Amino acid sequence: MRKVIRVGSRESKLAVAQTMLVLKEIEKKHPEIAFELVTMKTTGDKILDRNLDQIGGKGLFVKELDQALLDGRVDITIHSLKDLPMEIPEEIPLLGFSKREDPRDAILVRKGAEESFQTGCIGTSSRRRMEQLKRLYPKASYRGIRGNVQTRMQKLEKEGYDATILAVAGLKRISMEKHITKIFSTDEMIPAAGQGILAFQGRKDEDYSYLTCVCSAESEYAATAERSFVSALNGGCSSPIAAFAKVNEDKVTLKGLYYHEPAKDFSVGTITGTVSEAKVLGEKLARNLQERWKNES
Repeated sequence: MRKVIRVGSRESKLAVAQTMLVLKEIEKKHPEIAFELVTMKTTGDKILDRNLDQIGGKGLFVKELDQALLDGRVDITIHSLKDLPMEIPEEIPLLGFSKREDPRDAILVRKGAEESFQTGCIGTSSRRRMEQLKRLYPKASYRGIRGNVQTRMQKLEKEGYDATILAVAGLKRISMEKHITKIFSTDEMIPAAGQGILAFQGRKDEDYSYLTCVCSAESEYAATAERSFVSALNGGCSSPIAAFAKVNEDKVTLKGLYYHEPAKDFSVGTITGTVSEAKVLGEKLARNLQERWKNES
């Protein structure tokens, strides 16, 4: 008889699609395992009329899933790493990270606004994206927009937006990349920490050896550097902080963006070191950017 493992996921089309991609990969290597998908709507999915920083930040996307793990209703949860808060409860640690999908952001422009969106209304609820967009499109106006990919596409057509910004990885995972107007390079728009990576979370001291086949050491090094940078700056969902690490053999290069509230501006820096230094590199780059503002003020 096959062992049944219950997998927790948000119930959105994207969350389910990316969870199923992982489970299918595991099933190829472990036919002795059967997976049962348990989906749930999180608090963050329910409250769509306010920005995340107004209602409690990223933890609202995982609260219900964390509780299901703690209660034993599910055995493992799968998340978009960029949606996870920086503080992870000790009893339900992160177990590993998927190979990274495209980490970039893309702009999707409403039909008919291709020539005018740069001076029109761009929808985004992410301050990270908004502050970088203001440098790219200084004449545009910006308004919050919440909801899953399909909801945002509908709002684009019906609610006065000329364009919106979404992660390329998510669009690819639900085969909606045809709607992309332009993909920003990671220099034009530095991604959110963990963007394009899926994180696996489970209970402490349980056997999750079956995950080995879907875990990426490269993603773990990148995630460690990026999340270390954000943590050092006390960054949650409302903070306009960005971090993107590239791993090349035993080297990691981290680019970070730090927004200085008093100056209403941001600075960008880069640091390189060995993968074993990933956490320290994030902390060091954060200090460097903070010092830069202290020296200029």
